Amino acid sequence: MSSRSFIYGTAVLLAASIFNRGVGFIYQVLMMRLIKPEGVGLFSMIFPIYIMVVVLASLGIPVAIAKLVAEEVAVDNLPGAYRIFKISLSIIIACAVLITLLLYMGSPFLISHVFPNPKVYLCFVSLIPGVLIVSLCSAFRGFFQGLQRMTPTAVTQAVEQLVRVTAGLSIAWILLPRGIEYASVGISLGVVCGELAGFIIMIFLYITRRPRYSVSMASAEPFPQILGRIFEMGIPVTLTRFISTALMSLDALLIPRRLQSAGMSLSEATSSYGQFVGISEAIFFTPGVVTIALATALMPAVSDAKALGKIHLVRSRIEDAFRITLMMGLLVAAVFLVLPQELCSTLFGYGAAGNALFILALSSPFLYLQQTVNGILQGLGRPDIPFKNLLKASIVKILGIYFLTSIPGFGILGTALALGSTYVLMCLLNYRELKRITGFKIDPVPYLFKPLAAAGAAAVLMLYLKMTTTSIIAGLPGLLLELAGGSFLYFLVLYIIGGINASDIRRVRRIIRR
Repeated sequence: MSSRSFIYGTAVLLAASIFNRGVGFIYQVLMMRLIKPEGVGLFSMIFPIYIMVVVLASLGIPVAIAKLVAEEVAVDNLPGAYRIFKISLSIIIACAVLITLLLYMGSPFLISHVFPNPKVYLCFVSLIPGVLIVSLCSAFRGFFQGLQRMTPTAVTQAVEQLVRVTAGLSIAWILLPRGIEYASVGISLGVVCGELAGFIIMIFLYITRRPRYSVSMASAEPFPQILGRIFEMGIPVTLTRFISTALMSLDALLIPRRLQSAGMSLSEATSSYGQFVGISEAIFFTPGVVTIALATALMPAVSDAKALGKIHLVRSRIEDAFRITLMMGLLVAAVFLVLPQELCSTLFGYGAAGNALFILALSSPFLYLQQTVNGILQGLGRPDIPFKNLLKASIVKILGIYFLTSIPGFGILGTALALGSTYVLMCLLNYRELKRITGFKIDPVPYLFKPLAAAGAAAVLMLYLKMTTTSIIAGLPGLLLELAGGSFLYFLVLYIIGGINASDIRRVRRIIRR
């Protein structure tokens, strides 16, 4: 694969990711206003379980398809690539159908003994058809990615998101008069509709865009050998993703129960959890689209530099990544610390969710930095390090949620504190390993002190604007003025004190010209 086509493929996926995140955030705002925190809480309780089941149903095979198909295409063995794809697809169909049937049969048990609110039954059952659809679509995506064609993945993801938003909000609005639990069913059905639309588009692209080969060409690799290659790659991926999604599912099951232990009713606990997930975390995670994009670009960049033996280039890219991430993360932290209630109230209509966002704010630079460090470690060929540190940090998180959330009067703020502490710990653990492997150390003056000084100035200005302009310019215009003023002063101070240099400005100009 040429460097140019790789960059193009990466750019396509990043553009789709940013588009989907933007649409998803708007969807989150509209959903919260339509079905209220309790409805969002009901959906948020079952969605992580759904993702975990999808991971099990696909067995990590789509990743194996992408890797193995790419290997076969590299040696001009297109029939071998198709044989791998068809065998993999058959395994996924069998596994997904089995798990779908088990879910339908076992759903009463799950509602009675696992989920903290029995109202999630219809919402959960309506999601189950998506297990088969997503599993099949992911297999086709893996096939195209193995061919180094990223456009089908980007197109189907965008279609899924648009249909999900349109169908989900429409069905929820129609079902809302019957009750919140029925409105949350509409959101689940929207997910399934979006996935079905994406799958239909993917089938169309497979029929019309797949490469052809001569019938005389044949693949001689034995079936057991192909099976071994598929599972050799798929099982480790499944274990990693399953544990990660299982930890998220545990949060969704544990937090509402601990909120009830703090003295909340079932409805209050569901609503409080819905506000936290649907508002506080939604705002908190949104700036991460920048660091996720950076991490995506970093992985091949660091990997290439390492493969060429250019250690100085590896260090240079790590330094740039750290500086960019901390520059963004400290500005975001200043915004979340000064304007948490305003963000939650103006965008979602629930200012009280800003209390949890305020607690999360201090951990935001650590969250974004650990996303960047993950990309670096993967590029260095050490994806095992973030996974091991995730397990360590998750123990702290679960203990924190269990004890802090159940404190009367603290409740969801204890959850925010537990999660924030987890991001800090995970970042520090990953940074320690990166330092050990590469010898890289953060230079405190350019990386920390200068952005901190600029963030402090921005925070003071935003606080001043907040106190003086609220009575004159209220709502969204006032919020935008505060954000624009703080951001402008932040970058101005950074430029004055040397936090941004001439080379940074030249890079931005080159990007704009492109």
